[in-house]
Amino acid sequence: MRKTLIGLIIISFTVLGVVKAEQQDKQKAILVTGATSGIGKNIALTLADKGYFVYAGARKQKDMDALNKIPNIQAVRLDVTVQEDIDKAVDFIAKQGRGLYGLINNAGVGVFAPLIEMSEDDIQFQMDVNVFGPYRVTKAFAPLIIESKGRISTISSISGANVSRFLGAYGMSKFAVEAFTDALYLEMEKFGVKVSVVEPGNYNSRIVDSALKRMKKKADKSLYEDDFNGLLQYLANDRPRNKEPDDVSAAVVDALFSSTPKARYMVVPVKSEGEWAIRGMIKRMAQMNHNHQFSFSRDELIKILDQELEKLSPVESKAK
Repeated sequence: MRKTLIGLIIISFTVLGVVKAEQQDKQKAILVTGATSGIGKNIALTLADKGYFVYAGARKQKDMDALNKIPNIQAVRLDVTVQEDIDKAVDFIAKQGRGLYGLINNAGVGVFAPLIEMSEDDIQFQMDVNVFGPYRVTKAFAPLIIESKGRISTISSISGANVSRFLGAYGMSKFAVEAFTDALYLEMEKFGVKVSVVEPGNYNSRIVDSALKRMKKKADKSLYEDDFNGLLQYLANDRPRNKEPDDVSAAVVDALFSSTPKARYMVVPVKSEGEWAIRGMIKRMAQMNHNHQFSFSRDELIKILDQELEKLSPVESKAK
């Protein structure tokens, strides 16, 4: 009887060990860049809480130490403007043996100022982080993502659909991100890799905090001093009231794990922000189509719109 009991215990522990090993093997690994605050941190925490393993990109050791205390999170030193950091991150993640199922290009900055007053260095900085950052990281990790037939999602903004005064450089970078993800979507289909872009509205984020510091130094010398200071005051007062970016994280989860992920996820806290973004796209379409040799009529435009809507929701369109 005693031998039988011992045998059952050994078998039980063996089975548990196998189950645990299988669970570990199935635990999908996701890399999130810029994961130390704001949207990036919210995404990392959401994924980790759901049981996925998160490689959280960070630049400072104190941030890495804090992230490493969170279950299912492993901090990785990663400045998306430094190729050496990216190469070391690829080597580190590859050696962990989990593979890499998902890449979330989140790291971003905001440089806000009138375009005619911005230095070339400021615009280079804006593009280096927001555009070349996702390009560098995606290129470096593409082999791992292709191997797992995984997902790539890049955080853009509704500023990639419409523009505002003094946010021209930021808008330029996000328009570029939109083109980057559109092309990548087409190119990665061959490998079974799904690509999406997430376009948040105004959520609570640290990106404006750092931008405000840069803006305050330049506002007094601006040709647009009064308007520029008005924007400064609006951003400083409005941002703390914004919602936490839980909706953005939910969109990322869907982009990563839905069997039918969307190419685009516009995520806004209020309808007016969504309208602002959509109107910007429609305005450009109307201007592009206006009064030239091959202009489309209103009916022709509506027909094209209906065709595109049907591609997205064929069942709903046919039911109408």
